Amino acid sequence: MVDVVKADKLARSVVEGPTLMTGSIPRKSWMDIPVVFKPGNYCYPTNPATQGYLDRQPGVSFPNVREWNPEDEDWKLQENWKEIIINGLAERLDKFRSLKIFMDCCVRCGACADKCHFFLGTGDPKNMPVLRAELLRSVYRQHFTLAGKLLGKMAGGREMTTAIIKEWFMYAYQCTECRRCSVFCPYGIDTAEITMMLRELLHLVGVGINWALGPVTNSNRTGNHMGLTPQAFKGNIDFLCEDIENLTGIKITPSFNRKGAEVLFITPSADVFAEPAIFTCMGYLLLFEAIGLDYTWSTYASEGGNFGLFTSNEMMKKLNGKMYAEAERLGVKWILGGECGHMWRVVHQYMDTMNGPPDFLEVPKSPITGTVFDNAKSTKMVHISEFTADLIYHGKLNLDKSRNSHIRATFHDSCNPARAMGLLEEPRYVLDHVVDNWFEMPESTIREKTYCCGSGTALNTSEIMELRMRGGLPRANAVKYVHERHDVNTLACVCAIDRATLTVLMDYWVPEVKVCGVSELVGNALVMEGEKRQELDEGLRTMV
Repeated sequence: MVDVVKADKLARSVVEGPTLMTGSIPRKSWMDIPVVFKPGNYCYPTNPATQGYLDRQPGVSFPNVREWNPEDEDWKLQENWKEIIINGLAERLDKFRSLKIFMDCCVRCGACADKCHFFLGTGDPKNMPVLRAELLRSVYRQHFTLAGKLLGKMAGGREMTTAIIKEWFMYAYQCTECRRCSVFCPYGIDTAEITMMLRELLHLVGVGINWALGPVTNSNRTGNHMGLTPQAFKGNIDFLCEDIENLTGIKITPSFNRKGAEVLFITPSADVFAEPAIFTCMGYLLLFEAIGLDYTWSTYASEGGNFGLFTSNEMMKKLNGKMYAEAERLGVKWILGGECGHMWRVVHQYMDTMNGPPDFLEVPKSPITGTVFDNAKSTKMVHISEFTADLIYHGKLNLDKSRNSHIRATFHDSCNPARAMGLLEEPRYVLDHVVDNWFEMPESTIREKTYCCGSGTALNTSEIMELRMRGGLPRANAVKYVHERHDVNTLACVCAIDRATLTVLMDYWVPEVKVCGVSELVGNALVMEGEKRQELDEGLRTMV
């Protein structure tokens, strides 16, 4: 990991450094400013063994396996790399109508410019969503429009060069696909979709990052990002059950790969492996035990997250399909999903056209309240916050807010659940019933306008730590605001990546604030029959 400057020095750099945000105007056109790679400003390339494994898998392609270094002049591209890129773009323009619309309809109004957390943190003009999209749009104009073919640069076109490949690599991985810019675009242009296309095109010539393809490889091989074997996955959950029993006296015996269960529960693998996510998982386990839910885990589809979203549509489709294939194999009625971010964007926005409606499953119906989740009629998959909010609404949970008296919380709307599936009120409803003291961040930083953690879409890697801290600064500032005014000490969220990345972000910018999942707070507050609960001053985190 590259050393990161101290927070006070980086903060001064953001507000005083010579950037577009501080009034420093570039002396050259953006087309004439090449990218410069140096340690700390780029993600490490994919390990050849990882890429080679994926390239051998049916239905996906990750060609041009090799050792290469972004700081080298020669990236060892294929001889016909330009033809590959242009043909790949043509194929995607034909396949995705939205891409062609996004290429044609932007009027450069600039409404998105200051909405991107990476632009706010770096001041780099090419991090404005409008200009990041222009990196691809200029090539589109040159090669796919009459004006570009005739007038070239005068019409905003650029010939495809290796310098452009390098520029794409730099800025496609300074976008977390959070889609905040799309909220403010008067034409509805989704720059995240353009970033996705940039990354797909780069993969056609073997240009990718290890932190994306590593988890994809693990998920394809073992069923989860962490590379946990079925035995290790089950063992980790068993350990959490032992911890729960030590803390509460409640014995939990979850089932695995059980055919005929009513519900298949799928959550990010980090929830069963890494702090602070494991406490969220303990909350799930307590909740299911409290209501007597007939559910099972799968040790084969043991991952809700889908890093295919960050690599290629084909990879996303393959990884999403494993959850539904396992649901069919086990014969469950529907799927309950844990606190994940990108899992929910994939399920809600791509599932039907990728894998098709899973008609072998039933429309989800809570066996506890009888509520039919019509919003999941197509996907057959319900979010844990929806499920929990419904239980609370129908009075099915015995909750004691005082068990979270050590918590003064705020809530981070995780980008994908908030903007991709509209999950805005349910987590707040849950918080209202499990925590006495929680406070909203400023209106311009929450709900549909929520700021990103700054490290999503496979950017939560240590070699770009300063870039991550810059990108996460807008969110950190909003947390600092409520910390200073309301003594907030906990940032709650409903995303596994957030629980990892926001923890690092808070440690850097607002160290007085810790991070948790909403379901952890539910687990803290649950009063269960037969419990022999110890004095838990820190809830499920209490060491005994």
